[in-house]
Amino acid sequence: MEINKTLVTAFVLTGLTDRPELQVPLFLVFLVIYLITMLGNLGLIALIWKEPYLHTPMYLFLGSLAFADACTSSSVTPRMLVNILDKSQMISLFECMVQYYFFGSSATTECFLLVVMAYDRYVAICNPLLYPVMMSHRLCTWFISISYVIGFLHPIIHIGLLCKLTFCRSNIIHHFYCEILPLFTISCTDPSINALVVFIFSSFIQAFTFMTILVSYTCVLFAILKKKPERGKSKAFSTCSAHLLSVSLFYGTLFFMYVRPGSGPDKYQNKMYSLFYTIIIPLLNPFIYSLRNKEVLGALRKVVKK
Repeated sequence: MEINKTLVTAFVLTGLTDRPELQVPLFLVFLVIYLITMLGNLGLIALIWKEPYLHTPMYLFLGSLAFADACTSSSVTPRMLVNILDKSQMISLFECMVQYYFFGSSATTECFLLVVMAYDRYVAICNPLLYPVMMSHRLCTWFISISYVIGFLHPIIHIGLLCKLTFCRSNIIHHFYCEILPLFTISCTDPSINALVVFIFSSFIQAFTFMTILVSYTCVLFAILKKKPERGKSKAFSTCSAHLLSVSLFYGTLFFMYVRPGSGPDKYQNKMYSLFYTIIIPLLNPFIYSLRNKEVLGALRKVVKK
């Protein structure tokens, strides 16, 4: 029996659909989405790096978020495209763990970068005179570094616990990438400890970061309402509304995926939530932040003219 438990070293990813006639259209759609995602995020990073007047804390954080989004998309989409064309749809246990690690790392990093961005807006709007001191270049570097370090360390806990599981019941993962929750359902070892650790860490990280963001933007909202010049109000509302839209999309799907009480979403909902935060949000973020930002649009026009 112990021998059988170690036999499953590769899995079958069922993907989004098992209908053959949809495989080619899906491949083309997600290929275009991935190319636009990479162009948008890497283009935003290049734009911020190229233009000196964008070398401010707000845009440094925005560039870091764009990099995290590019990593999230790259951890999932290329493999999904290969699986759409590959009829076997196989992925090894090692590849599965590597894919989950990079996804978990970038998603965790994004949580903390959104906190840092909210704090940056709080200082800029509520304490504008102290902003250069409170948001120094050194402090910004520390904030970004800490966000990425936490992101790199967090998935290691789950990967370590995942290595203790054995798979003998089935090798079919009803998903389009190696999400950790479907892996628990096919384990022949009791995954209750793994599920509990995922719930605890997900709840803590999401609750802590979301509440911090909520408090920051509540203070920002009151500060904006106290402002007399309408021009200052509209600019502040425009910037913060873009941040809040991104936060709402990101945390809404993560909450329903990992912290939802009860048995959690079914297989179809699971895929839809995952599709949203792994592919759609990284696609939308550079446009959400850029299209409502005059400085970024001005820098883009300048580059296009050159």
